[in-house]
Amino acid sequence: MRWLRLVTRVAPVLAVAALAVPASATTLIRQDLAQLVRENGTIVQGKVVEVHSYWNQDHNFILTDVRVRPSDGFKGFQRGGDVTITLLGGMVGDITTLIVGGPVLVPGTEYLLFLNREDLPGAAQALTVRDLVQGVFEAGMVKGERRFFSQALGHPLAPDALGRADVPGGAEGMAATEMVRQIRKAIDEQ
Repeated sequence: MRWLRLVTRVAPVLAVAALAVPASATTLIRQDLAQLVRENGTIVQGKVVEVHSYWNQDHNFILTDVRVRPSDGFKGFQRGGDVTITLLGGMVGDITTLIVGGPVLVPGTEYLLFLNREDLPGAAQALTVRDLVQGVFEAGMVKGERRFFSQALGHPLAPDALGRADVPGGAEGMAATEMVRQIRKAIDEQ
């Protein structure tokens, strides 16, 4: 009888807790550099200078505008000023919208970004990181060598058609000169 009372008290708590667990998560299929080049209209390297989150026009979704000061452009890029990228999610006041697998762009940090124009909630044809963490490579120095590290590192990727699930450059990142060479080669092959 005591066991039955325990079950009747604990079962509702467990049921409510189960509802709090997400039913699904973001699943990303691994993309290589050539695929990122092929499927995105703009590729730019630059430093984030400003990040601003806000409610969309219908006040039902938070978006974040990220202003990037380009140092180089490889595809679909026109020199002459900063580039504004719109991302899903952000924080306004005490409300946060988090996109699982979404990129994180920090002011003062340099990135190589694979961008495309997409319809976002309340932002038609916004320039965005369509491929989430796979479309962002953060610049860093390792033993005096400039390298780019995929933000998808540590994020589980579903294998591509060849069965690969690693990120371009792996944990050591990719030498900047090699990444630029591969990007230019992929652009030339289009």
